[in-house]
Amino acid sequence: MAEAVRVQKAVSGAGLMSRRAAEDAIRQGRVAVDGRTVELGDRVDVSSQQVTVDGIPIPVNPDLETHLVYKPPGVVSTASDPEGRPTVVDLVPANARLFPVGRLDYDSEGLILLTNDGDLANRVTHPRYGIVKKYLTLVRGTPSKSDVRRLVSGIDLDDGTARAISATVVGRKGAEIMIELTMGEGRNREIRRMFETMGLEVTRLIRTAIGPISDRSLKPGQSRLLSTPEIRDLLASGAAGGR
Repeated sequence: MAEAVRVQKAVSGAGLMSRRAAEDAIRQGRVAVDGRTVELGDRVDVSSQQVTVDGIPIPVNPDLETHLVYKPPGVVSTASDPEGRPTVVDLVPANARLFPVGRLDYDSEGLILLTNDGDLANRVTHPRYGIVKKYLTLVRGTPSKSDVRRLVSGIDLDDGTARAISATVVGRKGAEIMIELTMGEGRNREIRRMFETMGLEVTRLIRTAIGPISDRSLKPGQSRLLSTPEIRDLLASGAAGGR
């Protein structure tokens, strides 16, 4: 059993905020231990008790790590591949055994998380937590305003109705239209199949954000560790959907 420490030290030590900000959060009733709101001066054993801020557990396991990766096309979103194709795990230099959080199609590109944190993976992938993903699609053809509206109202696929939370035409590149989509789930090749049903071909599909997490500086094949504040913001972005 670890030594009990003051709650404000546990919160600030997790990298979420300064000691003064942690004290303010405690005064505001935003911090709880095992579900009980705490006061300044209360102590906690982080090895056996759960500390939450605004209902989100603080990270306490130093062995957990989460990486943000820009997956290029032609890389599979699995930890291994029986066909010997490159995998997203190959892109990350890490000592821990990591696994991808959700998937991106083989031909698609963009942001994907690799982690050894099972709780984080569950929150990001399970629809009940409401963590959305944003995509930029390049579509060959000229989708009508009605086509764009259908992306949101719903398109019948062979495995059920698929719909975007939002769909917006953001530009044109030659004979192709750029459409930004916000999605709440991620079935197999869902976006591509939605457009195919309307007779349109997706020539490029890029995931640009996972919840509040995005990084335009990452190039295909590059990765970086998520910071503790980023992880907190990511989990908090889906907190309402999981309550």
